Amino acid sequence: MTIYILCFILFSIGLYCAVRMRNIIKIIIGIGIMDYAVNLLLVLIGYQSKAQSPINPPDQLLKRIVDPVPQAMVMVSIVIGLAVTLILVACAIRIYDKYHTFDITKINQLKR
Repeated sequence: MTIYILCFILFSIGLYCAVRMRNIIKIIIGIGIMDYAVNLLLVLIGYQSKAQSPINPPDQLLKRIVDPVPQAMVMVSIVIGLAVTLILVACAIRIYDKYHTFDITKINQLKR
């Protein structure tokens, strides 16, 4: 149970970075932290203790297995998260080229 709470704390840290920070790079890092927290939660949900494998017969060595469906979801989520991060970094680079700053308060004040 404490591991799920730690996932929530990690997600909260990422949400705080994404909402309260003024630097675009820190906002992107906060979104990445939230993505990692969700992936970790999906992997933890897929972990099953004292379950029997549908493929192998039960024996003493096979006491814990991991469900493959959440693992596949995490793999897809990693690819989608990478694509979103690349798009955010590309947008940040374009914003820096135009305004010469990463600070969102200064960007809001500029009139170009």
